[in-house]
Amino acid sequence: MADYGVVALSFMAREPDAFFSAAHVAERTGVPLPSASKLLKMLVKGGVLVSRRGAAGGYGLARAPDKISVADLVVAVDGPIALADCLDGASGGGCGLEGFCAVRGPWQKVSDAIRVALEEVSLSDIADSFPGSKIAAGDTVDVSIIRNLSG
Repeated sequence: MADYGVVALSFMAREPDAFFSAAHVAERTGVPLPSASKLLKMLVKGGVLVSRRGAAGGYGLARAPDKISVADLVVAVDGPIALADCLDGASGGGCGLEGFCAVRGPWQKVSDAIRVALEEVSLSDIADSFPGSKIAAGDTVDVSIIRNLSG
């Protein structure tokens, strides 16, 4: 879902003051409508998007694209950024080996570094460098592009 989130938010960042229906986001990005609907609701709950009802309603960015980090998106969609359950701070523990785990400390450093890196990249950075970023918001984005970027 985070991959779809990058695609959807990159599309929406091209018109940061606009509101889009889930159907419009799905149509223009290639994200399947059920996934787009679920994703947009998750992003509202996570404070990345806002929603409003009515003829001019839909989903819009909660903040300017340069104020929304990739970490904001990942946390809204996937939960805390951590490489293992025992590192997320919310799971209340982990595997039962914590008392003598030799890798938790180093693994925590790696997890923290990833979190910091994701916090330093904004939606604006991604939208500006996203292939086809010069495309108007009314054009279609190919979802396979993000799959190629993420390996």
